[in-house]
Amino acid sequence: MTGSASGLGQVINLSGGALDALMPMHLWVDARGRVVRAGPTLTKMAGRGDLTGLPVFRLLELRKPARVDGVQALMALAGQRLGLVLRSAPHLPLRGALSTLPEATGLIFDISLGLSFARGVAEFGLTLNDFSPCDQTVELLYLHEANTSTMTLSRHLSQRLEAARAMAEAQALTDPLTGLANRRAMDAALARSLEDTGEDFGLLHIDLDHFKAVNDSFGHAAGDAVLERVGMVLRHQLRHRDLSGRVGGDEFLVILRDCDAETDLEQIAARIIAAIEEPVPFDGQLCRISASIGLTTSADYPVRPDLDRLMADTDAALYAAKRAGRGRCARHGPGAPPDRRRSGAAAFAADVAGD
Repeated sequence: MTGSASGLGQVINLSGGALDALMPMHLWVDARGRVVRAGPTLTKMAGRGDLTGLPVFRLLELRKPARVDGVQALMALAGQRLGLVLRSAPHLPLRGALSTLPEATGLIFDISLGLSFARGVAEFGLTLNDFSPCDQTVELLYLHEANTSTMTLSRHLSQRLEAARAMAEAQALTDPLTGLANRRAMDAALARSLEDTGEDFGLLHIDLDHFKAVNDSFGHAAGDAVLERVGMVLRHQLRHRDLSGRVGGDEFLVILRDCDAETDLEQIAARIIAAIEEPVPFDGQLCRISASIGLTTSADYPVRPDLDRLMADTDAALYAAKRAGRGRCARHGPGAPPDRRRSGAAAFAADVAGD
């Protein structure tokens, strides 16, 4: 390339490689309006391979200050701030300036992404090597990458904090030994169920029989193994929409959603008792326990009771079952149900299997 310094009559010979390094988005156009040379970054963005010989107006569209045709009209805009686009990417606004060559032999565009740098970098896969080291876009790109990294780190941190918060909340509502809900979680769930008058529910209050004998005979580690087994029994015997929790040393509660028929409740209780009565092996010994269950439903009351009343009624039913011989269930209300130890619940079993 040959250029002149105004008023000095000096001529500068500049190699194409140097021009590419100084202005990677330049466009050298001859007096006929055809491309003589295009910078590597502009060539990359145009996506047409070698641009040599291409009419400039087939490559660029001038949008500001005005649309022009012809090289002479372009030369008249020398030194002005230009707005333009590549015809292959009309959605991406570019900015530029042009300078005429000596004796009107052509002109050179110096083009920049300007404020479109982030979109251009993302769309055309540009890197720092695609810009002149002195191009302000490099600084903007560094800033953009720093902001992106900061936002990514912030998002990851927020996700980790949210996961930690959710885990802490879950741990605060979970019994660590059995993995069931704890007393706090069960109280909250019962309160919500009582407020929802559109659906009735059943409530089982379970107390293990002969659990103290296991602790006394085999130690507390054996007692823990028994409690873990009871937790497994409740998870396996119930549906996913039901909720079970450990609310005391060897006491458990079960909320049966949309289940308030007396026979269904008694059959479910019998299934749980039968499963709990299966011996639990521990350290070469068999730990044998049973369970007594008091049960009631929200449908038993003409008006929804409060939590204290509900728990008091199931507690009374539980001790009625214990007085009747343990290993059985009793329902809240006048009279005590007959022994239901070995009855099945085919419909409920099918529901559990379906879950």
